[in-house]
Amino acid sequence: MPAWLTVVGIGDDGFAGLGKPARRALLEASVVYGGERHLAMLPARLAARRAAWPKPFDLAPLLAERTGPVCVLASGDPMLFGVGATLARQLPAGELRVLPAPSSLSLAAARLGWPLQDVATVSLVGRPLPTLNAHLHDGARVFVLSADGRTPAALAELLNARGFGATRMTVLEHLGGDLERCIDGRADQWPAGEVAALNLIALECRATEGAPRLPLTVGLPDDAFRHDGQLTKRDVRAITLARLAPTPGELLWDVGAGSGSIGIEWMRAHPTCRAIAIEGHAERQRFIEHNRDALGVPGLQLVAGRAPDALEGLAVPDAVFIGGGVTVPGVLDACWARLRDGGRLVANAVTLQGEAALAAWREQHGGTLTRIALADAQPLGGFDTWRQALPITLLEVTKPADGADGTFRANSTNSASGVNTANDTSTASADSPPHP
Repeated sequence: MPAWLTVVGIGDDGFAGLGKPARRALLEASVVYGGERHLAMLPARLAARRAAWPKPFDLAPLLAERTGPVCVLASGDPMLFGVGATLARQLPAGELRVLPAPSSLSLAAARLGWPLQDVATVSLVGRPLPTLNAHLHDGARVFVLSADGRTPAALAELLNARGFGATRMTVLEHLGGDLERCIDGRADQWPAGEVAALNLIALECRATEGAPRLPLTVGLPDDAFRHDGQLTKRDVRAITLARLAPTPGELLWDVGAGSGSIGIEWMRAHPTCRAIAIEGHAERQRFIEHNRDALGVPGLQLVAGRAPDALEGLAVPDAVFIGGGVTVPGVLDACWARLRDGGRLVANAVTLQGEAALAAWREQHGGTLTRIALADAQPLGGFDTWRQALPITLLEVTKPADGADGTFRANSTNSASGVNTANDTSTASADSPPHP
């Protein structure tokens, strides 16, 4: 089937800036979908019916026009945070043609002389402002796609609060159009108020004294997290995440999430990594909410409840971490039943009872047990000595193919039926207990 839908990228210079293929597609279209601003750019001579996107946004009316020919207008490059990418997930490649214009990122890079491949990009269109926090590193260059004219002032306030007040901000309004304008300044001197709604912000990040230094590697400093002591400590956390082995697009269950440290670092590993934190303790839920924003992963999903009951109805995970509650009846069984085939389960225990539960699990399902014993040099009188932390027992097991070990398998739409959820009187809620 020939392409019935053409997605036309249009810049702030409007119809006049389009190439011949884009103009021809619009002239031949029976209907053109787009935002009101884009539709207003079309000349009156176009015979096509104009259709503004419904509110809330919905593709159904467009997809009902399948007899074509149909055009969609999108800003710049439709495949960059645009409707083109959304449509590509809905339609076979042969039904869709995309004619991009220069993106706002390309235009901004050209104006500033920044190599585009060296600049991180963050979209705040429909996304929380704390998403930026994961990209704040001294010396980093970042392009920020603004939600509206209030975004630059809100972003300056965030940068000041995070210790990046010395950051140079460049706001580029109406890139590629007659109203193009550039505004420069420091975050800590940025005036309150609005700029043009159509803007992009370029950041040259500069940390001030005392700004948190958050490395790209796993194992963030313990003081990067707000917690009550229920925290998987830095070195154990790094080992645990290495065993969980996050890869792009995967979903983690962080069961008994405590401060949320494992799920947060899982999501920081790649922008497409997802995590669900399951936590029944009200104060720790607030810690998770604070930590996920402060560390730049506001998309981490928090489920307030106790495992195994709180696991019901959750999306099937690619990996599961159990930081506490391995002795709670039904927790290991429920996690194992819902884990996808080939997925990884990692569980940590610090008590003899927890270690015994993991050893028994290994006897039935296989996997490996690892004892982690760490010591820090601390003063003793006028000398130093080693202070041992409580040893951690780590279970790592990969779920085999369906039925390979004789156990029940749940598919992606099945809940953990048949799992014993009786006697769930405690919360599977601890990251590894604090070092003594």
